[in-house]
Amino acid sequence: MAKKMIATVKLQVKGGQANPSPPIGPALGQHGVNIAEFCKSFNAKTQDQMGVVIPVIITIYADRSFSFITKTPPASVLLKQAAKIAKGSSVPNRDMVGQVTPKQVVEIAKLKFSDLNANDLEAAVRIIAGTARSMGIQVTP
Repeated sequence: MAKKMIATVKLQVKGGQANPSPPIGPALGQHGVNIAEFCKSFNAKTQDQMGVVIPVIITIYADRSFSFITKTPPASVLLKQAAKIAKGSSVPNRDMVGQVTPKQVVEIAKLKFSDLNANDLEAAVRIIAGTARSMGIQVTP
């Protein structure tokens, strides 16, 4: 028989650096989940992505057990890494803060393809290019 699901929690946690402090502790504690067990298993699974922000969806069951799914890092984080900048532009239509090549955009689109709402790679590339444009990052050949 399937377990009864009581909640799903979506968080963004740095890979390999989960700890019981906020936002993880309060989000899981209110459902009675063993926070230390989650942190240990999340850190083990994301050891190779140390320091990169990783979205995670935690499913909590009635017997206070849990399962979780990790997603790919947000496109904005990947674009900032590719452009080697700390943050996006405060006025993206006027101030450009960095540049990425079309090849880098394609690589990010391939990495994010499973999490994007796109039918083919070309559509995924357009989504990533739009995210770059809204961050003030120019896609230059």
